[in-house]
Amino acid sequence: MKTKITAFLLMITMAIMLCSCANAPAEQASDTSQKKEAVEAATTESAAAAKEEATAESATAAKEAATAENTAAAKEETTAENAAAAEEAIGIISAMDNEIALLLDKAEIDHVDHIADMDFHVGKLCGKQVVIVKSGIGKARSAAGAATLLDTYNLTKVIFTGIAGGVGDDTKVLDEVIATDLVQHDYGYITNDGFEWNAGFDGGDGYYTCDTDLVSLAYDSAVKVLGEEHVFKGTIATGDQFVGSEEYVKTLQDNFHAIACEMEGAAVAVVCSEYEMPFVVIRAMSDKADGLAHDTYEDMGDRAADNSSKIVMQMLESME
Repeated sequence: MKTKITAFLLMITMAIMLCSCANAPAEQASDTSQKKEAVEAATTESAAAAKEEATAESATAAKEAATAENTAAAKEETTAENAAAAEEAIGIISAMDNEIALLLDKAEIDHVDHIADMDFHVGKLCGKQVVIVKSGIGKARSAAGAATLLDTYNLTKVIFTGIAGGVGDDTKVLDEVIATDLVQHDYGYITNDGFEWNAGFDGGDGYYTCDTDLVSLAYDSAVKVLGEEHVFKGTIATGDQFVGSEEYVKTLQDNFHAIACEMEGAAVAVVCSEYEMPFVVIRAMSDKADGLAHDTYEDMGDRAADNSSKIVMQMLESME
């Protein structure tokens, strides 16, 4: 009996061992499959992470490259602008668009600096380095334009060109007046007796003298362009009024010995004098500052402005 039980137990043990051996390959296969899936998942995650990292690195590199390019471009632009500002140039200033239209048309403009709501056109005209600006009408605007011009650029001289009203008895419409000096005819006091002109509070006589060499150059250039009979030299009176009165023309003649009147020249002269910058003001007559001044100005203003611009170009061509 004992032997039978032992044999029976031995048979059961062998059966269990056989079952275990039979199940082992299946378990091994399952285990291998799970491991394979785990490896594939890890590989996929690693690849995704690597891709994200590479994409982030590429984006960062692209951003850095773009930033570097923009910085370099900005630096080059700033360097170019600084170089242009450092180069010696001739400043040309006017009050209105039509007074610089011909100059800009003939110039080779390198760039335009927009400062204080004004456009400063930097380039070459007649082979000379120039900065051309329209300041706007009136003494305040022209003074601001002149000061900004002088503060920003390395100028050797300033030319104001434009149109004016003829005050002298001999001046005619389209004639040219080269200022020898300028005066503010509206500077002074308002009293119970009316307006009283004053020379100013700086101890001077109220007149601002143009550079004699530039006056001579402007006169000779104007003669070449218009003929001697159409060119005059003398005092130009400046005020913040468009003069259209025969009576006031007489006042300008008697009190200031003026032969032309306009609205900007003396203000530019004051600024240039403060900066010790050689300057000259040249004006083509668009009208006679009389009762018909507005009509004449409308008809002749553009032609007069172009005449003055032609004289500026002749001046530039004559400069060494």
